[in-house]
Amino acid sequence: MRVPRCLTSAILFLLACSLPLPAVASGSTGLERAKANVCLSCHQIDKKRVGPSFEAIGERYLPVQGAIDYLAIVIKDGGRGRWGAVPMPAQPQVSHADALIIAQWILDLAAKKQPGSGS
Repeated sequence: MRVPRCLTSAILFLLACSLPLPAVASGSTGLERAKANVCLSCHQIDKKRVGPSFEAIGERYLPVQGAIDYLAIVIKDGGRGRWGAVPMPAQPQVSHADALIIAQWILDLAAKKQPGSGS
């Protein structure tokens, strides 16, 4: 029995889509994305600069449900009044994917400092 070419193509396409993608491609760690998007101009990992440290942000939002999405939105849209008088300007050049990677990395920094985290 001969399988129609369009069906074969569709099956191959679906199989290709189901293959796992690498978890971390080159340049896609949170720190690398933060550096590439100039986040370190205003934030440092463990010290306040213009804005709060990434660790302090992570500690505040780690227990908050939906924190990754919330932080990704704040990274892109900016914010004011959450950390004092200096507002965070919007960062429209940051892609949504990068914002999610950075947000997860920020929360991971705080999680590593939790008692019993092994770090």
